[in-house]
Formats: sequence, structure tokens, C-alpha cells
Amino acid sequence: MFIRFALTADLQFSRDLTPEAVLAAGDTVQEANEVLFRRGVPAEAEDEQIGKITEWSAHDSVISLAIESGPYTRAHDALFRFRKLIAQAMGRHRLGLREITVRSFSVEIPGHIPDEAIPKLPFIRSVSSHAESVRIDLACSATDLENRVPDRIVKLIEEKKEAALYGGKTEHWELVFESGKRERIFEGNPTEEMLARGWIKHGASRGQWIFAPQAVALFRAFERIVVEEIIRPLGFSEMIFPKLVPWEVWMRSGHAKGVYPEIYYVCTPKTRDPSYWEDIADYFKVTGEVPVEMIRDRLDGPIGGMCYAQCPPFWPFVQGETLANDCLPIRVFDRSGTSHRYESGGIHGIERVDEFHRIEILWLGTAEQTIETANRLHETYTRVFEDLMELEWRSARVTPWFMAQEGMLGESGSADIGTRDYEALLPYSNSWLEFQNVSVNGDKYPKGFNVKIQSGADCWSGCSGIGLERWTAAFLAQKGFDTAKWPEAVARLVDEPKEIFRFL
Repeated sequence: MFIRFALTADLQFSRDLTPEAVLAAGDTVQEANEVLFRRGVPAEAEDEQIGKITEWSAHDSVISLAIESGPYTRAHDALFRFRKLIAQAMGRHRLGLREITVRSFSVEIPGHIPDEAIPKLPFIRSVSSHAESVRIDLACSATDLENRVPDRIVKLIEEKKEAALYGGKTEHWELVFESGKRERIFEGNPTEEMLARGWIKHGASRGQWIFAPQAVALFRAFERIVVEEIIRPLGFSEMIFPKLVPWEVWMRSGHAKGVYPEIYYVCTPKTRDPSYWEDIADYFKVTGEVPVEMIRDRLDGPIGGMCYAQCPPFWPFVQGETLANDCLPIRVFDRSGTSHRYESGGIHGIERVDEFHRIEILWLGTAEQTIETANRLHETYTRVFEDLMELEWRSARVTPWFMAQEGMLGESGSADIGTRDYEALLPYSNSWLEFQNVSVNGDKYPKGFNVKIQSGADCWSGCSGIGLERWTAAFLAQKGFDTAKWPEAVARLVDEPKEIFRFL
């Protein structure tokens, strides 16, 4: 059984069709079915798999069509192939094609399609499930068909079906390395202890912390380790990436496919004219409350959101460019600001927050150069976690869903593409915290931003996010707060924590 498409449409001409024009239309339908719709179709394809005009009629100034197809010369593709052919034929009779009106469009997808795989889109008019297939009736204009909306809906349904199956698999997590056991020095919750010691306090916003000097000293110690042990030896250069990301960037990076539940949206005021905002300011002065609903009505956008994944806003710097061979591989990093993520799964401690501090490492070059950089990072992280931080940790090869759904893995992709997660044991909960990763993203970003290499080789990229909150949570959960028991490599970078604030 194969996928089937069916549509009915009216072709409106500039005036009523003459009897000669109707005869010419019949000849054109025959030519389309026997020749035009078969172009580019495999010779072994069966007749019912190929697009065909199954019915047609002419009345007044309209030619009405019914087209059915399987996977080859899909019904909507057949419609637009026919449009060109019939326009030429009717032109000889001084008839111009004015408009195409799609009266109905349906697609029948074989196999079982779970309900959650059917997207909630205005194009979908109705869905009916049968024993071996699902029929979907679409409300589409001719423009929608020309923009291949039906094909994208079918692809989306297939992706959602695969995602539902993928979510229940375990083989996308594969253990690579596990360190030896470490002495249990501390078994408390590091966030609770930091609160008790006055190292942190909740910020005014959701999932936000204010870090006192003691906590920041540890952040800066880890930052120095990253710079001295990873960034400088591997030749990374510092850049500053934007932290406000417009839709155009997320469309090209692929995040626009599903980032919506977890971003902080950014809107702009409709005007900066103070008089436009005066009543809002006056309302606050009188009531002491900010009139959020009044403000909402005076905003444009959203134009995008706050930085969610740190590397996408880098890519406009190289967008549309061809990179010289002698500048590769390019290795850069950014540590210029916070990232923001509305954690739909809930916030927890300092390790799962909405606002966090991260050093983002990014590199690009040929496939071989990209893989080599990732391997050097793996070696360096192993030394840092084993010898300098002395953590109990493990690493695993994981398959991000976005890579699986875009065909970047397996037989059609590359075994080198994917993510390596690093996890640290949290003794107080006997669970593992993912606190570091290294991703080889293949040509995903270079292709999305049209970046090429002088030699003609495919451009690949990778990224690695170093979250200071998570490094701190992992370290303190295992090493506690007695600096005398900390590894020397960390302790020498942190002065004895001092009490800065004293509250009465």
C-alpha cells in the first residue's frame, strides 16, 4: 500500500470556452495523462502510482478537474504541470487562465498513525482513521499547493510518528566511559547549603539566582580552568554573540521547528513617543501596580526571543560566505552573557534554571577537522574531570532527536554526528546530572546559513556548552564546602570564602 493524493479544482478562464477550445482541452488532458505526468517517473512504477486526471468537464469559462495519484507526480504537482500545458493550449483560442480554485484535497497515508502525530493546523479540515490507513482532508488554496504544504504536512506527520516511537527507545543513550568511584566527602544538597551559607539567593524572576561573591569565585575558578586547559591549548578565539535572537536565525538553525514552549519572547514597543505611554506611567503612580494588559496591547512582535541555545546567533557572521581553506578550522567561544530557557519540565536548584551562565565553544571546518576538534575536546574534558576536578562521572553517546529526524545519522548520515553527554554523580540523590556536552552537528548549521568552503568540501560544525551553574552543582555535590578537601587545582584558584554581607 502506498500514499495517495486526490484533489478537485476549477480552472477559471477569461471567457467562455468555445466548442473548439473544449476539444483542445480534451486532447490536452490525454497528453498530460499519457506523457506529461510520466516524465521523471521510474519505468517500473505502476499506473495507479502515477498522477492522472480521472475526470474533467468544461462549462462556461471553467474547466473542472479531478486528479488522483500515488507517490509519483503527486496530484498537486500534476495540477501545476497541467496548468502550464492547458494555458498554452487555450492561449491558441485566445483564452487566458485567470485563477485556480481548489475545491477539495485529501491525502491517504498507509499504516497506523497515532492521534498525537496529527498536527493541529488550520489546513487540516478532518481526519478519518481506517484499518490500514488514515485519510486527511485539507483546506488548501492553490498557493498552498504550489508551496508544497501537503508534502510538508505529510513529512511532519511522519516525523511526529517517528518521534513518538523514538521517545520510547533506549538505544539513543550509549555508555562510553565511567570513572572510578570517589570518596564520599559530602552528601548534602549543594543548593540548600549555598542558600544556608548566603552564597545565593533567589532572584525576582522565575528560575533566576543572585550569586554572591563566594559562588562567583567558584564560577571564575572554573572559567580559568576552561580558558587555561581547554580554550588556549586548542586555539579558540573569543567572540561576542548576540543574546537577542530574531526569528530569521531560528528559522535557519532549525530551532523554529519546536522551540516555542521554552523561549523567553522579546517584543518591542509600538512607539517611543512618551505621550503614548503616559497613561500607563500614571496608572502605576496612582495604583502602585504595573498594568500588564494595557502594556500588552501596545507591543509589536514578538520579534524573536532571548538566547536559548548560544551558538545560533553566531551564524549570521558567516552567513552566505565562502571560507578560505587556510583559515580552517575556525575555533571560537563566547562568554558574554546569560542564556534564557523557560524550563517546562520544572526548575530545580542551581542546575535547572531559566537564566544561566555558559561558555559556548564553537568550531567549523571540513568534516575531518570538525571531528578532530571534538575528539581533542573529549580528551581534554576527560583530563579536567579526572585529574583536576577529581569527579565521579561518566560519558554517553546520545542521539538528539533533531539529528535523527533530519536524516543525519545511521546509514543515510554519519556515525560521527551526534552528542556526547558528560554526567556527574549527585551523592545526595544518587542520580546523575548532565553537566557538559560535545556535539558534532554535521552540515546542519552551515547548510541552514549557506556557508561554504573554498575547496568545495562540505562545511561541518560542532559546539560544546560549558554551564557554570552545572559545573558548580556537580563539584559541590561531591566535594562539599570545606576548601581543605577540594582538589588542589580548584582550591588554589579560590580564596577562602569570606562573609561579605551581614544582615541584622
